[in-house]
Amino acid sequence: MLTFYTNPMSRGRIARWMLEELGQPYETVALEYYTTMKAPDYLAVNPMGKVPAVVHDGKVVTEVAAICTYLALTFPEAGLMAEDKAAFFRWMFFAAGPLEQAVVNAGFGWKTSGAQEKRRAGYGDLDDVLAALTGHLATHDYIADGRFTAADVYVGSQVGWGMQFGGIPKTDVFSAYWARLKDRPALLAANAKDNALIPEAKP
Repeated sequence: MLTFYTNPMSRGRIARWMLEELGQPYETVALEYYTTMKAPDYLAVNPMGKVPAVVHDGKVVTEVAAICTYLALTFPEAGLMAEDKAAFFRWMFFAAGPLEQAVVNAGFGWKTSGAQEKRRAGYGDLDDVLAALTGHLATHDYIADGRFTAADVYVGSQVGWGMQFGGIPKTDVFSAYWARLKDRPALLAANAKDNALIPEAKP
C-alpha cells in the first residue's frame, strides 16, 4: 500500500507525477498548510510538517528526490531506474542540491559575489549551475540511458517549473528538454488530479 501526503500547490506535484508514471495504486491524503500539515498525526509522519511524503508498507520517505529514487528502485517493473546509475544519481542529487538551492536563493535576492562567497556557497552561482546542466542536456535527450527515467521526473520538473516562474531562463536547450517531457500521459494525469484538489486546499 502506498499513501501519498500532499498539497496541490507544493512540490508534491512532482511526486504525484512519479506515482502516475509508476502505475501502482495509491491513496492520496491532501493536507492544508498551517493546519493539518502541522497537526500531530502528520508530524508523526514528517516532523518537518511539510509535503510531500510517501508511506509504503509502513516506511516513510520524504524529500522529492528521495521519493522518486525510492519508488524507482522499489518498483523496478516500471522501468524508471536507469542502468547508468552514475548519471542518474549525479544529476538527481545535482537538481536536489545545487540547482534548487541556486534557484531559490536567486529568487530571494541572495546572490554570491566574488570567488570566496561562491566557494562558500558550494554551488558557485546560478550561472555556474545552469551552465553545468546545459552542458549535459545539450548532448543528452534525457538525464540517463538515452530514455525517460525517474531522474527526468525530478530534473524535468525543476526545469519546467523554473522556466514557468522565471527562475530558469527559457533557453533553446531547456525548452527542448521540457518539450520532450511535458505531454507525457502520466504528467497530464497527475496535473489533472492535483488541479482538481486546488479549490479544496488552502495554501
